[in-house]
Amino acid sequence: MKKIFLLFTFCIIAFTSIQAQNNFFSVQTKIENGTIEGNYDVKTGIQTYFGIPFAKPPVGNLRWKLPQPVTNWVGVKQTKNFGPRPMQKVVFGDMNSRSDGLSEDCLYLNVWTPAKRNTKDLPVLVYFYGGGNVAGDASEPRYDGESMAKKGIVVITCNYRLNIFGNLAHPELTAESSYKGSGNYGYYDQIAALKWVQKNISKFGGDPKKVTIAGESAGSISVSYQMASPLTKGLIAGAIGESGAGINPTMSPVSLEEAEKQGSEFANKAGAPTLKQLRALSTRDLYEMYDESKRFGFPVVLDNYFLPKTLPQIFSAKEHSQVPLLVGWNSAEIPAGGFMYGMPNTPENFITRVKKEYPETADEVLKLYPHANDKETELSATALASDRFISYSTWKWSNLAINNSSQPVYRYMFSQIRPALIDKSRTEGLAGGTVKKDSNAPKAPEPVGASHASEIEYCMGNLHLIKDYDWTADDYKASETMFNYFANFIKTGNPNGDKLPVWEVAKPGDKQPAVMVITADSKTEKAQNDARYEFLDKAYGNK
Repeated sequence: MKKIFLLFTFCIIAFTSIQAQNNFFSVQTKIENGTIEGNYDVKTGIQTYFGIPFAKPPVGNLRWKLPQPVTNWVGVKQTKNFGPRPMQKVVFGDMNSRSDGLSEDCLYLNVWTPAKRNTKDLPVLVYFYGGGNVAGDASEPRYDGESMAKKGIVVITCNYRLNIFGNLAHPELTAESSYKGSGNYGYYDQIAALKWVQKNISKFGGDPKKVTIAGESAGSISVSYQMASPLTKGLIAGAIGESGAGINPTMSPVSLEEAEKQGSEFANKAGAPTLKQLRALSTRDLYEMYDESKRFGFPVVLDNYFLPKTLPQIFSAKEHSQVPLLVGWNSAEIPAGGFMYGMPNTPENFITRVKKEYPETADEVLKLYPHANDKETELSATALASDRFISYSTWKWSNLAINNSSQPVYRYMFSQIRPALIDKSRTEGLAGGTVKKDSNAPKAPEPVGASHASEIEYCMGNLHLIKDYDWTADDYKASETMFNYFANFIKTGNPNGDKLPVWEVAKPGDKQPAVMVITADSKTEKAQNDARYEFLDKAYGNK
């Protein structure tokens, strides 16, 4: 009996201790559709509103339609918990969600604001998550907006539809739409969120004229498309792209005809060839049919509405939103194996692979990617794999903006290598987090640079929320620098200030434009590798 009493007492003390850490009280805000209730943290001074609907649930007859305005509600809507994330497979096991499950009913956004009762005209950040348009979630800790909000910025993260639920094109969908196009529904969701911001952000102390959009990987690709789309004119004041742009070979658009063909083929194989049959499917059936198809999503579409032309065409014609751009990529986006396909990193093997991939121009490639010994080969194989994966497309976006914009472009290279994992039974995943280590897999090579997605927690000031890595003083220094650059840019369109190393603007026509190399000792340098991208530009034919 005494043991039971002691256990009960311990539980009470533990519960009381947990409760004592709750520094919230409820706050209400009236927005366009009704009153919402969130939390005010008296310790941080930040108010949070999670799971705010910004469009009607895209279910039933609204599946594969443009997002529709939210219906007004009566009473007070509780917005203290993250809404469900979009339907998706576990594509990237390293993603860490805080959301309430998965659902087609997923069009919710989250707000962090430092505003006091009389605050107004704060700058705004809207962040789009990555995940290849097949996975992702606005609730992930690495995107958390509290740190940025403490810098005097209102932060929004928003969900958008993914994979078959967000990107299916089909002839019947095209026929029923007012603009005679289909697909791209996830991008229209992002626009709906931006329109919500225009109408409501002043209620959170934000200025609708100071909205910067940002994202990483597929989120960065989203930013590139939103910057190019005619539908976002006047909705954004700045853009930040982290590793990715919608330019061949990285998630570039296909014609509407090709997208409809892919959608029809999927529907026919699934045994639901008509739109009526497709919309009648349960979430489970559609999810399983998509899973069984083994597809990696559906392509972005030249739908003649959101996207009338390719990004090179739009930027070259100066038809994009003329706003300041901060853009860059990481020094080792993916390992050498992404090009070597399991072959050892020897000069001989590298030459063999290059000749296979570039039979007509192998000599030029081999000059651009030196390979005198095994170590140099590993570095060049990493560079070529990364360039082909996502670095080149991001460079092309930056180059188009540098030479066709009236506004400044700031280019970076993130080179801070993350420290060792605390849990040695885990290993790094592609999307930025960690996954359980396969005991039968060969030992992963030591990183030679900063990997894909690794900069997110640095630039958002969220190292303290990511518990996987044994962060060092150098990591916190690199994070503080990058975080302050981003915050300054969101506030003013210029990353400089706060006694930071001077970040020079990349100038039009410069063959070696200024690049901020971000590490524990960040500094501006002249670009060293643009000749590689000039070659790939010709190889991909992106005019």
